[in-house]
Amino acid sequence: MTLDTRSILDDRGRARRARTLACASSMAALAWASPALAQDQTNLQNATTDRPAAVQPAVPATANTTTATEAGQPQDLATAQDASQGNTTGDDIVVVGLRGSLQRNLDLKRTSSGIVDVISAEDIGKFPDSNVAASLQRLPGVSIQRSGSRGEPTGITVRGFGGDFNTTLYDGRRISTATGGRQIDFSTVGVDFIGQLSVLKTPDVSLASSSIGATVNIAFPNPFDHPGFRVATTASGSIQDRASRIVPTGGLLVSTTTADGKFGVLADVIYTRRDTDTNRVYVSGWPGGNFAGCQLAGGAGACTPTSDPKSAAYANPANRQNIPGWFPQQYGAEQQRVQDERVDARISLQYHPSDDLMVTLDNNFSRQTIKQENYAFGVWFNQGDLRNVTLDKNGTATDFTQVGTPTDFTAALNKQILQTNQTGLNVKYDATENLTLEADGAYAKSWLNPGNVIGSRNGDIGYGGNLGNTLRFNVDGDSKNSFPSISNFGPAGDAANWANPALIGSHVTVNQTQHNTDQLFQFRGNATWKQDNLTLKAGGQYYQDTFNFRNQSTFTNNFWQAYAGYGGPSGRDTGISPLPANLYKGSVSLNNFIPGFNGSLPPSVFVFSPVAYQNYLSSLGNPQTQNIPGYNYAGVNGFTGAFDEAVDPGSVLRVREKTWSLYVSANFKTEIGSLPFTFNAGVRNEVTNLNATGQGRLPTSIVTSAADPTLLSIPTYTEIQAVNNKSSYSYLLPSVDMKLELTDKLVLRADASRTLTRPALNLLTPVLNVGNGQRVGALSAAGGNPNLKPYLADNFDLGAEWYYRRNSYLSVNFFLKNVSNFIIGGVTRQTINGVVDPTTGQPASFAVSQQVNGPDATVRGVELAWQQVFGDTGFGFQANATFVNTNRPYDDKNITQSGFAVTGLANSANFVGFYDKSGFQFRAAANWRDKYLLQFGQNQNTGSFGAEPTFVNQSFQVDLTSSYDITKNFSIFGEALNVNNNQQSTHGRYSNQLLDVFDYGRRYTLGARFRF
Repeated sequence: MTLDTRSILDDRGRARRARTLACASSMAALAWASPALAQDQTNLQNATTDRPAAVQPAVPATANTTTATEAGQPQDLATAQDASQGNTTGDDIVVVGLRGSLQRNLDLKRTSSGIVDVISAEDIGKFPDSNVAASLQRLPGVSIQRSGSRGEPTGITVRGFGGDFNTTLYDGRRISTATGGRQIDFSTVGVDFIGQLSVLKTPDVSLASSSIGATVNIAFPNPFDHPGFRVATTASGSIQDRASRIVPTGGLLVSTTTADGKFGVLADVIYTRRDTDTNRVYVSGWPGGNFAGCQLAGGAGACTPTSDPKSAAYANPANRQNIPGWFPQQYGAEQQRVQDERVDARISLQYHPSDDLMVTLDNNFSRQTIKQENYAFGVWFNQGDLRNVTLDKNGTATDFTQVGTPTDFTAALNKQILQTNQTGLNVKYDATENLTLEADGAYAKSWLNPGNVIGSRNGDIGYGGNLGNTLRFNVDGDSKNSFPSISNFGPAGDAANWANPALIGSHVTVNQTQHNTDQLFQFRGNATWKQDNLTLKAGGQYYQDTFNFRNQSTFTNNFWQAYAGYGGPSGRDTGISPLPANLYKGSVSLNNFIPGFNGSLPPSVFVFSPVAYQNYLSSLGNPQTQNIPGYNYAGVNGFTGAFDEAVDPGSVLRVREKTWSLYVSANFKTEIGSLPFTFNAGVRNEVTNLNATGQGRLPTSIVTSAADPTLLSIPTYTEIQAVNNKSSYSYLLPSVDMKLELTDKLVLRADASRTLTRPALNLLTPVLNVGNGQRVGALSAAGGNPNLKPYLADNFDLGAEWYYRRNSYLSVNFFLKNVSNFIIGGVTRQTINGVVDPTTGQPASFAVSQQVNGPDATVRGVELAWQQVFGDTGFGFQANATFVNTNRPYDDKNITQSGFAVTGLANSANFVGFYDKSGFQFRAAANWRDKYLLQFGQNQNTGSFGAEPTFVNQSFQVDLTSSYDITKNFSIFGEALNVNNNQQSTHGRYSNQLLDVFDYGRRYTLGARFRF
């Protein structure tokens, strides 16, 4: 194909194709540049002008606005036309590479009716980052959440709204996800052959209105985007500085179309692997509760903390638990060795028998397998057993001792498989010159841990009882730079024998697996009328989403306690000690475990295989047919030697959600005075019917464990009963966008809309689930609410954009969101079915987690963005900042059980400096996010003051990337992530209540790309 592309058009299609050039995308995001254009790349990529960027032809970010003719048009036609004009006039020269991609992004942003930010690929197989979420965080108002154990970006927050508040689409279609929520895990999306990411901050009613944060549309390539034969390959190796092993990534894309232009096929496959060794120090939770005066530092005499006015101890005021405070439930450190493998594949078939008809059949497949080996120690605390307690001014227990503290060494082999497959069929038909009809259907299914996968195998060994120590715990610093210290550790306080295998015995053995499926049917039909400056759309959508949830574990059948107790050295009749010496495979040093953090830890943790440990215990035989010393005969029934999982009936959930939507919109362009004005208005009506089914049962008794006084079991329940609940709701969702071009450089925008976000599917269970695995002083249960209504938001935006020169602009955007129906995940103390706690003799008090629709809140903020390219020097930068606040901030003094605050809100800023010239490209990206409230709830959340919060401390990370074009078809690239060794840390209600600190290190990548 030559630069004079229009000369190949026949008479029948010439007029229509000429019209198409005015709206076709520079979704040359994949930049399948023509041979002639590629030959001039070296010369053209350096040339720019100081003139303001002209409005370029652009495909809108939505998926259903192109005609059948446009869908069959090569995506590089608009670029080719520009290049031809540039060669003719010498003024506007097409720019490729990074700067060309940035210019296309700007064109799409400027020409869109609503507020949209776009990221395009620079060339085929050359997306700006190695992860979708990492790219998105460069945009104004967008920040990311990372997996602590991998350091990988897994989710995004837009204007303070994360997770389920953002909808992610593949080519305009919803994606099934078996994780239990509605958001996708962005680490499961292969980025190599993505063409374009669009973030719609104001809704398009013909696409979706189900996202209070934003709608993210991921566009994948099709064969007619770039006709002819095309090949792209990418290969790289990466290494994390602590993992010390190089792992591969590779991808191949092949696309071809027939000579008559009627049929095309595209296929790609990508294999990605990341290995990460992460050091973690953790506190599983800071429950709130009441201390007795005799527990505090300086307390003298016998101490029997109680809250029971009928007890004899209550007569002594010093024993009464009436002093509020917070204590650490469990403390420990672990090394996590993670192997993350992902396979992505796509095939797209297109049939284009005429200009008026385009049929596209595609399939997207993804399978991510995460294997994780954990080696840790942990110590458990009970509030009533703490002595010599020092409370700071906020009530945090910063110093205390506990007599008889057991010590556990754990090893875990975790495996999670998340697989998704989506098949879609799209038909576009240009019925007339003005009318386009479209039908789109898709079926998708996701699996979490399909087949016979065991999600987690755990081995827990250690010492306690007679070898328990009077452990001292001390907090001396903020969670952003310190973790707690423990002293007087080791068996009976003997630090020299901290890890003496002769004193260590078997303890609990936990296997557990979450099995989920999510099945999604969807259909969309719409009609688009375009004439002159008017575009009308009307249509409807139907979704049917069916979610199945099931958990199985050794908690359910109580097999986890089969060999609990630690054995003879700890003075116990249960448990096996010593364990075979060949089970131990070395150790991990805890010296300087988290660089830059203050605090002290014991010397090491063991490395051993939980599978080998379990196999050893199973090899002892069947305790039902022979006597096995150390087996927990008094506490475990039915165990025959294998640590088989059993399904927890209370975890079984089936939710079916059906949604019908009708929408209509109008877009017209006119003038106010002599100023161009664009007005877009639409309305969408959504009706949802929901059916939730679960299995209910309640405990009838609780017993203590003969093997471990900190453990409890529920041996009997009521009969299982199926519980079904139906609900429905309907909402009208209007949207208005206005754009006024004051000059050819300055654009004003005003937008208003109503959007909603549905509750996560796993919150809709109609039953209360009381699990069998319980701990003394930490009884818990969880219940859902199938009658939850969606969050509703009334959104308002006002902004200005100044495109003052080519590839450069300044913008400011003010936004306001009034949100109602907030879902509160509260924790209340309740008795259940009258069961008695055997450790107190009183009705058992469970910490019950449930969700209800709660109060309203207002979120407001401002986004600032600046992009600057310095002429033809090759240098430039992107910078943006977002400032956001709310009328419902978190109140750390509120200890009621129904505390509320808006989660996810944080100021953020991003800066990307780059150089792009003569085939060489270098980028330095810095991303900062302030402290924010992530969620209500902690790993252990059994306190008396409701759901305790989890805050994420501020973070700052620097990434470097570079590439060099050796030839027009072959390039090499390198990447260094987290070069400043940013560490992720979280805390509870107060800043010195550390919950987690993850040190996931730096990652380096070197690779090559070839495209033809």
